[in-house]
Amino acid sequence: MTAQSTTQIPDPSTRYRRTGQRGINTEMLSWLFMRVSGVLLVILVFGHLFVNLWLGEGVKGIDFAFVAGKWASPFWQVWDLLMLWLGLIHGGNGVRTIINDYARGSTMRLVLKGLLYFAVVLTIVLGTLVVFTFDPCPVGADPSLLPSICEG
Repeated sequence: MTAQSTTQIPDPSTRYRRTGQRGINTEMLSWLFMRVSGVLLVILVFGHLFVNLWLGEGVKGIDFAFVAGKWASPFWQVWDLLMLWLGLIHGGNGVRTIINDYARGSTMRLVLKGLLYFAVVLTIVLGTLVVFTFDPCPVGADPSLLPSICEG
C-alpha cells in the first residue's frame, strides 16, 4: 500500500509567500509602477502629439524655433522631462523583466542588467541636461547662425 500525498492550494484571496522572502515586494512595486507610468505616458504622449501636430502646423511646423519657443516655458520643460523620465524608466523596467525571464546564467543577467542601468541613467542625465540647459540664443554666437527668434 502506498501513501498518497495531498497538495493544498492556498486561497487566492490570501497573501502568501512562496519564497519565504521578507520585506518589501519589489516585483509588486515594479508591476504597479508599470501600470501607473503607462497611464501617465499615454496622457503625456497624446498631449504632446496633440499640441505639436494638431494645434500647430503639423510636422512641417516643427523646427528649431518651435522647440526653442516651447522650451522657453517651464511647463513644457517639465512636460517633456516627465515623458523622458517615465518613458526611460518604464522601458528599462520592461527590459529588466525580459532579462530576468530569458538570461540563462546569473553572470549574464548581471552584465545585461548593469549595461541596461548604465544606459538608462546616462540617457536620463543627458536628456535632463539638454532640457534644462537649452539656450537657442547663446551670447556671443554669430548672428547669421542663430534662428530668427533670436533677432532683436
